[in-house]
Amino acid sequence: MNILIAAVGKLRRGPERDIIDTYLKRMRWDVAIREFDTPGQLDAATRKHRESMLLLEAVPDGSALVALDRRGRNLASEDFARHIGGWRDSGRRAAFLIGGAEGLDDAILHRADLTLAFGSATWPHMLARCMLVEQIYRAHEILAGHPYHRA
Repeated sequence: MNILIAAVGKLRRGPERDIIDTYLKRMRWDVAIREFDTPGQLDAATRKHRESMLLLEAVPDGSALVALDRRGRNLASEDFARHIGGWRDSGRRAAFLIGGAEGLDDAILHRADLTLAFGSATWPHMLARCMLVEQIYRAHEILAGHPYHRA
């Protein structure tokens, strides 16, 4: 399974990076992370649109597109794994997009195969990345029948 996580903002060294690296090392799937920044002098709407277009351009053709957004669906880990397993089994890559402080442009949200939320709370983008990588790892283990996930 090939997975892309495209996100606005650079993750520096520290606990979040360590968490992500730990899960990525455990996985047999190919998970790439691409990070993007835009100039801070832009107004919020222009920055949101420009960031969203940068993220969208990074998505390989034919990929299942997953937008992380607070208004998205809250999925149980098993349901999340079923989505990934379905894409894997049909030969599709998955691309997860995490916007900046203003979120993702509506064009991405309308185009997404899945809009995903991690609860109704607002999470810092760097923690959302950690949570996403852990859920991808958990899906990996669920689909492999490994006991890491206990319902």
